[in-house]
Amino acid sequence: MRRTALYDRHVAAGARMVEFAGWEMPVQHTGVREEHMAVREGCGIFDVSHMGEIETAGPGAAALLQRLLSNDVSAIAVGGAQYAVLCREDGGVLDDLITYRLAGDRFLTVTNAANHARDLAWWRAHAEGFDADVRDRIDHYAMLAVQGPGARELVQAIADFPLPPRHAVAADRLMGAAVLVCGTGYTGEDGVELLLAPAGAPRVWEELVRRGAAPAGLAARDTLRLEACLHLYGNDLTVERGPIEAGLGWCCKEHTGFIGADAVRAVREGKSTRPAEQLVAFALDGPGIARRGNPIVGDGVVTSGTLSPCLGVGIGLAYVPPPRAAVGTRLEIDVRGKIRPATVHPKPLYRRPPARGDA
Repeated sequence: MRRTALYDRHVAAGARMVEFAGWEMPVQHTGVREEHMAVREGCGIFDVSHMGEIETAGPGAAALLQRLLSNDVSAIAVGGAQYAVLCREDGGVLDDLITYRLAGDRFLTVTNAANHARDLAWWRAHAEGFDADVRDRIDHYAMLAVQGPGARELVQAIADFPLPPRHAVAADRLMGAAVLVCGTGYTGEDGVELLLAPAGAPRVWEELVRRGAAPAGLAARDTLRLEACLHLYGNDLTVERGPIEAGLGWCCKEHTGFIGADAVRAVREGKSTRPAEQLVAFALDGPGIARRGNPIVGDGVVTSGTLSPCLGVGIGLAYVPPPRAAVGTRLEIDVRGKIRPATVHPKPLYRRPPARGDA
């Protein structure tokens, strides 16, 4: 298994390490609920250096990415960020990605850890005919996600430049190390993600922890993203389903001609031969926790499930037929032979309460 530049820090701090996508990663440090609430109420820091990066550069870089990615790459300004999916010709989702435009003809795309090798091969297989250079950057960066209502203030305290706003990226230096500060995250909270050389990551990690950032692991990252109804590839996104079914039609611009655009358009227009279904958010009406693979009585399947630390009930995401997708619809989920009643809820499942004095 591979190890991140922070592996020794995690072990020394007593983190429980697990294998994930070929990496030895911390699943938790002090406890899932404690780490989860630290992010919701203050600031948490995650080592997500297992994520992959692909750099696409050159005169044809934008054109290549326009062919690969579902969103409109031409709309990304220099210093901007954009979410998209990577599709097969049949519309099945290969990955969901964030792309940063570092310069007019230079882009950096962050891939999911388990999909990085496949994504890179897909990039290279389709680069022929484009005047673009595709480079694997997975060993070039460590990645720290600093998330929570206090995250920006904490990072700003060690930065002598203004942090970029949400959905933007800035290149500068942090504690002597070159860094990309990205206004993105996977928790439903504000914050930044820091991409820097692996050698510089331990020093930045230690300083942010010293200033109050709580180390958090993969388990809390999962409960946080699920409360926010953010997709997890391999659960809520797969090659067997497309982005429209997953509720990601907003990031698909079929007019750009991306790979899979015709299949995605057919689903959007109700002309696909695939069974119609939609990804919904649900909460159990009583005790229990539904998990991935639990069937929904009648038709449907749970793709993600957990106990919500903020809501105190079992929550999850599930694919159901469109007639059962309306908010308020009652569902029955078979959880290891026991029927658990649930209700379809609006997304996200957790919303930050307004601050005192807010309207």
